[in-house]
Amino acid sequence: MELWMILFLLFQLMIYVTGPPVTFDQDTSCSKYPDLYEASIQELQNGLERGDYTSVDLVTAYLVRIDEVNYKGPNLRAVLEVNPHALEQAAELDLERRRRGKRSSLHGIPILIKDNIAIRASDGNTTAGSYALLGSIVPGDATVIAKLQEAGAILLGKANLSEWSYLRDFSLDSGWSGRGGQITNPYYPGADPSGSSAGSAVATAIGLAAAALGTETDGSIVSPSSYNNLVGIKPTVGLVSRAGVIPVSSHQDTVGPMTRSVADAAAILSIIAGSDNKDNYTHSAPADIPNYTRYLNVDSIKGKRFGVPRATFTNDSATGNHPSINVEFNEALAIIQSMGGIIVDPADIPSAAKLSRGDEMLIFQVDFKLDLNRYLQGLNYESTNATTLAGIIAYNNANEDLEKPEGYTGQALMIDAELTTGYNSTYYTALHSNYELGRDQGIDAALQAHALDALVLPTNGLTSFIAAIAGYPIVTG
Repeated sequence: MELWMILFLLFQLMIYVTGPPVTFDQDTSCSKYPDLYEASIQELQNGLERGDYTSVDLVTAYLVRIDEVNYKGPNLRAVLEVNPHALEQAAELDLERRRRGKRSSLHGIPILIKDNIAIRASDGNTTAGSYALLGSIVPGDATVIAKLQEAGAILLGKANLSEWSYLRDFSLDSGWSGRGGQITNPYYPGADPSGSSAGSAVATAIGLAAAALGTETDGSIVSPSSYNNLVGIKPTVGLVSRAGVIPVSSHQDTVGPMTRSVADAAAILSIIAGSDNKDNYTHSAPADIPNYTRYLNVDSIKGKRFGVPRATFTNDSATGNHPSINVEFNEALAIIQSMGGIIVDPADIPSAAKLSRGDEMLIFQVDFKLDLNRYLQGLNYESTNATTLAGIIAYNNANEDLEKPEGYTGQALMIDAELTTGYNSTYYTALHSNYELGRDQGIDAALQAHALDALVLPTNGLTSFIAAIAGYPIVTG
């Protein structure tokens, strides 16, 4: 596994215990059509290549599924809006396949996009779930969207999310937005879907799209992936462009795939990764992005050293995890060992006891105001004219029926961010401290001390936090 790709690999085992998802009527007997609950991207692609069905058929089927469960039945509210041109795009890609063949493994595959990732206005809105941005016109597709479309993927629509990527108020339920309402977990009616990429997770888990894109600043891909039985990859900050993504923090934001298999996630990452002149952080990305699916070999685990940071990270009183999490986690370690992996237990992270979210929140507040205002200045507005963070706060106050319904009135994080005055010595001290705790005294120290290939941890708790402040990747699956 290439060191430049990941700097380190923090493998996570998805051990959030769930039953089967809520089921709905389906009849796939005696049919060439795929099971939308389980079909992988490669399986869908194979069917398209054989001519069992077309991309128009796939889009039509997904649109029917969305209609069945999004605002009806279980009322999952995972999809915010569908692309009005999805069927047209599918027809064009079907014709291209017949004439010239497929562009990539994503050719003709319908994918949902988290609603903080810009798509051209003709294909849909980009609002971070807020009415304050409804009708605003983005300059164009985000870089990751342009790459997906170049690869032949179909933009099926926008996924609901925790409004403003959960940087509005921590008192709000995860997975709620003003525009989309409350997303619910498909595995248990009314259960927490986690967030902020909740809609991307729920929609993929229940077969409303082949896969989805999410974003993560701290836990927003891996946590909802774990809650919804998915594979999520949070890439190293800088491996994937954030240009055109509504920001939280330029130091921690990243975009990644949320899928039903490791192979699907690797296929999408291969497409969206790479340098982009619109995002300076990507200048450290490799010039040639490999096809990550080539590295998927079950035998590659043999002889690899996997460290288990027990101190703090598996302490239920520190993480808030249910005791059953560690039971399942230990069983997963035994599986890794049975496959030939070497378990180094414990392999503690030296900075574990010093970790605190205070500095991260300070950085978030400063970055959010500066980065968001910069993003908003690039928009054209047809209605709300909420051109700054202060304007968004004012819009929410003036439109309580839309943005502050009963039980969802808070916006304390936005107000705190608006009160910040920019970069100062306190900010830079916090940033330096986080890098030290996350990298030199944290993940790097544990890897080097025990000559490890990866660290293995339960998904929930403090796991995403240390990777977030380090800017390092996580895989949950």
